Order: sequence, then structure tokens, then C-alpha cells
Amino acid sequence: DRGIGIPAELLERIFDLFTQADQSMARSHSGLGIGLTIARRLVEMHGGTIVARSAGVDRGSEFIVRMPITPDQGLGTEPAANAAPAAARRRVLVIDDNPSVLKSMCLLLESLGHDVRGASDGRAGVALAADLRPDVVLLDLAMPYFSGFETARLLREQPWARDLVLVALTGWGQQEHRQATKDAGFDHHFVKPIDGRQLQTLLASLQRG
Repeated sequence: DRGIGIPAELLERIFDLFTQADQSMARSHSGLGIGLTIARRLVEMHGGTIVARSAGVDRGSEFIVRMPITPDQGLGTEPAANAAPAAARRRVLVIDDNPSVLKSMCLLLESLGHDVRGASDGRAGVALAADLRPDVVLLDLAMPYFSGFETARLLREQPWARDLVLVALTGWGQQEHRQATKDAGFDHHFVKPIDGRQLQTLLASLQRG
């Protein structure tokens, strides 16, 4: 592209979580700083690599993705050594007020073969859960109407939710945050963006219902 470019000192860190090239308060279009992290992890899940190049500020950027090519006759013969175990099909509910995160998580879970629904706030999530009866809920913490903690409490009160697996999916990752979600009845705590292999392993570890 011919955009703002990337300073040389950021080239090695641009794929790190919450790193943004334009960190000024005056920028007109702000993002979460998670897009490139998600891109790298998705590419690496497929055995590829992604690198960034730039001649400097205001001189544009180039992102190069390289993916392996596997001969047709080799497909499906042996699983990769670092591949996550396959998971049985699950009913999964994603509740997140960020449209991009919600869409990305739903697409990722669908690609893994799960029955997925999404809600953009806690109130809508609780209502949807009553119909879906999910096996797993991926739940953001800071949301309108009901916070993630309030949503978790309401879900846990449902008679059908005895074996429900609650997963906190948040930008907060300090020990006090992890303790707070544990105290609130969450089973797992992951910091955004969750690694696809972690998610796959988690879903595969659940006992068949």
C-alpha cells in the first residue's frame, strides 16, 4: 500500500498484540491493534509465514504471506506433529460487543466444524443462550447492558447450564483479572486474540455430551 508506512523500529514488533504504527491521539481511524496478530496466527496455523516491509514513515507498507503447497496425494495421510487434536462438533456461543472480533471468532469456529452463534451484548447473549443451549460460551468482559461477569452469573443460574463451559475472552490478562473470572465461575481465561490451536485443544478436551 502507499499509506503511513512503518518506522524501522516497529517492523519487528508490528505483529505483537496491541502494537500500532500510528500511535498518535490525533489519528482519524483507530483500531484495536489486534488485526496483524490475528493475521499472523491464522497464517501460522496453516504452516505459513507473514512478514512486513516498509521503507519508513509515509512510504507505504508491504506484507508478504507465504503458504506451503502440499501435493494432493499427501493430503490427510498423517497429521502434522504440532496439529491440535480434532474436536467433536459443539454448540458454541460467542458474546462480544466488538463486531470485528465477533465475526472473526464465529468464522474461525465455523471453519473448525462447530455450530456457532454470536451476540453483540450480554443481554442478547443470555436470551440467545436459552434457545441454543450452548456447550461453550466465549464471553467478553467489558460490554454494554450486562458485563461479562453479570452475563456469566445469569447463565450459571439456568437449570440447563450445569455443564456449560464458560470461557473469558478478554484484553485483560493480569493475575487479578484471572482471579476475578475464576471467582465469577468462569472455567477458562484467555487473552485476545486467542491462539487457534489453544481454542481447538480446549474444545477437543471437553467430554462428549
